[in-house]
Amino acid sequence: MRMNQPDPIRPQLTWTDDGTPVATAFDDPYFTGGLEETRHVFLAGNDLPARLAPGFRVAELGFGTGLNLLALTQIWQGPEVIRFTSFEAFPMAPEDMARALSPFALSQAEALVAQWAEAEGPVRRVTLPGIEVEVIVGDARETLPAWTHVAQAWFLDGFAPARNPELWNDALMGAVGAHTAPGGTVATYTAAGHVRRALEQAGFDITRQPGYGRKKHMTTGRKPA
Repeated sequence: MRMNQPDPIRPQLTWTDDGTPVATAFDDPYFTGGLEETRHVFLAGNDLPARLAPGFRVAELGFGTGLNLLALTQIWQGPEVIRFTSFEAFPMAPEDMARALSPFALSQAEALVAQWAEAEGPVRRVTLPGIEVEVIVGDARETLPAWTHVAQAWFLDGFAPARNPELWNDALMGAVGAHTAPGGTVATYTAAGHVRRALEQAGFDITRQPGYGRKKHMTTGRKPA
């Protein structure tokens, strides 16, 4: 029963003048380039929407505000269903999620926040047009190895590796590789050398790509088919 389960720790936040949430534990904002950066890094970086098809599964490290999911809803609305799985250690309070998403005026934001407010337990489920969502709450170093599925595309969106090294270590990148379908892809905003090397060791062919805005480079990878 849920009464026997400890409540997950909600992140402590501060807010920038433009309304961006900053995680005080990592001293890092949840996003810097907003929706356009999400489209550049995670959608284009995984060659989406071109690869989307019924049954396609996207997986993510770091659900955060849900912005990446909402960007996905803009390029896929069914009628067939794709799936989205995210791993999040510190699920955001619904009121904070609503505040963080308010500058973007995304059509499914209200539906996401409303369902998020009702979701509970170690796996939180949300249904948006054409997308079945599960957010697995807990330390990804434990929850991802226990996951029983594979993804065709990964969004690696944890806080910066220098501030959140646990979410970028070799073992976790190896688990990402093990849970990627042949021909599957990965994309992340970081171009840190140790992350690229870990992804290579995990079985990806890695490419350094132009980053978004002031970020000179980002990383994409593909697992051989």
